Amino acid sequence: MNPAPPELVVLVDADGHAIGTATKAAVHHRETPLHLAFSCYIFDRAGRLLLTCRALEKPTWPGAWTNSFCGHPSPGEDIFDAVRRRAREELGITLDQLQLTLPTFRYEATMTDGTRENELCPVFTATTLDDVQPNPLEVSAHEWVDWAAFRDTVLAGDRDVSPWAARQVADLAERATADGFLTAPTSELPPAAS
Repeated sequence: MNPAPPELVVLVDADGHAIGTATKAAVHHRETPLHLAFSCYIFDRAGRLLLTCRALEKPTWPGAWTNSFCGHPSPGEDIFDAVRRRAREELGITLDQLQLTLPTFRYEATMTDGTRENELCPVFTATTLDDVQPNPLEVSAHEWVDWAAFRDTVLAGDRDVSPWAARQVADLAERATADGFLTAPTSELPPAAS
């Protein structure tokens, strides 16, 4: 039986154009190159947000509470398909009402050991009716929380979450509507994700 090929991520320039690929294992270090990723916030039928705690084996921010899940599209993979794929792999769920919310979100963050995140990371929202069945290699715990209460505690600095989630929650709060979030057109995605 042949081992699975290494997972590849898409390297991008400052304008979001693809400039190459690298293995996922090779891009998270002190000199992490800018690469394409995505984040997703999942809500249930009651409007609660799914939070996850990153597995302790994760190379970046192990044990941190964060948004529902993150991932990287493979080279040539449609980013919406990548989000759906990652939801199945990490949480064992299918997504409904998947929408692009923050198409150009970008962040950098450095852990205390010097490991750096450097991602162009469009943000999506979605719903699910499925029971969460997390992959223990990715997620150590999860909980459903009231979005408004979570948003307010993050914005006040009273809830410790991953650095990207803290910034994304602030940006999502600005795009909130009475029944969800404003949808962004796919034309606003970075060229590497279009």
